[in-house]
Amino acid sequence: MTNDAPLRSMSLEKDVDIVSHDIAYQGYFRLEKYKVRFKLFEGGWSHICDREIFERGSAVAVLPYDPVQDKVILIEQFRMGALKDQKSPWLLETVAGVIDTDETIEEVAKRETKEEAHLNIQKLVPICDYWSSPGSCTEQVHLFCGIVDSTQAGDICGLEDECENIRVHVIDRQEAYAFIQSGMVNQPPAIIALQWLMLLKNTETR
Repeated sequence: MTNDAPLRSMSLEKDVDIVSHDIAYQGYFRLEKYKVRFKLFEGGWSHICDREIFERGSAVAVLPYDPVQDKVILIEQFRMGALKDQKSPWLLETVAGVIDTDETIEEVAKRETKEEAHLNIQKLVPICDYWSSPGSCTEQVHLFCGIVDSTQAGDICGLEDECENIRVHVIDRQEAYAFIQSGMVNQPPAIIALQWLMLLKNTETR
C-alpha cells in the first residue's frame, strides 16, 4: 500500500504536549527531563513518555578545502566519547565549535578555523544543517566547506586553556575519499562534507 500522507506534516505547536520539564543536571552541559506525549500518525495521542535530553547547543563544522592545491584539511584530536574506538580515541575531524551567545554562524566558522588550523576562510560554502543525534541530544550542526590557502595551515593548534591539542593534516582530496572507505575517517561531519565534495567534483567533471 502506498502512503500518500504529506511529509513532515506534524508540528510542535499542535501535535506535541509537554506535560512536565525539569533540569536533571546542570554543569558544563545540561541534562533535561521531560514527560511528553505526541500525536500518532494513525490518530489520537501517545501515552505519556519519559525522555531525558542532553542539551548540547548548536555547533558549526567546517571542512577547509584548497581548490588551487586540491587539498583538504582534517584535524586530529583526542575525544573522550571515542574511548571505545578499537583503533584510537584520536579522531580525524572537520574544524568545529559551539555557537556562543551573540555570535553568528559565519563568525564561529571563521574563528574556529583560525584557532584549530591557523587558516583564514576566503569563502564559506553551505553544505547542510543536520541534527547529530535527535533521539537524545539537541545539537544541530551547521556544516560548511571553507575555501582556504592550505599552504598557510598550522602544525599543532588549539587553545591550551580549553585543553585542545590539535594536529593539522593537509591531505590530497582523493586520498581523503579513501579514508572514508577504510574507516580512517569516522566522524559524521567529515564523512558528510567529504562525500558532498566528492559529488560536487563528480558533477563538475561531467
